[in-house]
Amino acid sequence: MDMKRLNYILGLLLITALYSCEKNAVQDITGDPPQARIKFFNFGLGTPGVNFYANDTKMTAISSTTGTEAVTGVVYGGVGAGGLYSSIKPGTYVFSGKIADLVNKDFAISSITSTIAPQKDYSFYLSGIYNITSKAVDGFVVEDNFPATLDTGRAYVRFVNAIHNSSAMTLYALNTNTTAAELAVGAAIAYKAGGAFIALPNGVYNLSVRATGSATNLITRASVSFSKGRIYTIGACGDVSPTAVTANKPALDNTLNR
Repeated sequence: MDMKRLNYILGLLLITALYSCEKNAVQDITGDPPQARIKFFNFGLGTPGVNFYANDTKMTAISSTTGTEAVTGVVYGGVGAGGLYSSIKPGTYVFSGKIADLVNKDFAISSITSTIAPQKDYSFYLSGIYNITSKAVDGFVVEDNFPATLDTGRAYVRFVNAIHNSSAMTLYALNTNTTAAELAVGAAIAYKAGGAFIALPNGVYNLSVRATGSATNLITRASVSFSKGRIYTIGACGDVSPTAVTANKPALDNTLNR
């Protein structure tokens, strides 16, 4: 092989090597960060209907039949966005429920600062008793910490305690399809806290909630279906005092997470 041909071949090899190094040395990893998700609950006793916000961004609203925003908002016992999660970028936010009606439009009745991590799920709750004078109510955020691996042959259930005047309470589930004993769905949960997701056999359950060390049911709900491969949150809201009016009696909400 003559020298000219050898230099030509070596030149081609060098150009190829340099191109390959440049191509692989820098990777384009720009773009939006991983999304997180959040769900919104109005479990504040006596609250007006609200729209939910993350900082100044409206996360939920209800449209009227005319296509304009309704002034009803999410009322007590309701879940924003039809029970669906709303996507949100990771970061630190002030989550709030703001009055939906025209008289006190957009007045924040609860504001809670919370940090949202990438690829995580959360729930924001209004809770406690609404103070008519100060227009304020409690609120809290819990992470919806789904199990890393799921048995698709079973349902998963967790308990959230949004009752301001309760002690720590435990959720119990009795499968009406079998003769199995009543099961405790996780540990006792204090106010403004949520338990772990617990696997249960597919079936229809009678639910009850009791204070730690007590055999007395504070709240019951019959014939709740848990389907295999699904994940649910049972949320307790209301007033557990014996003198609570009928509208404020404690109740159990069943919301599908997945």
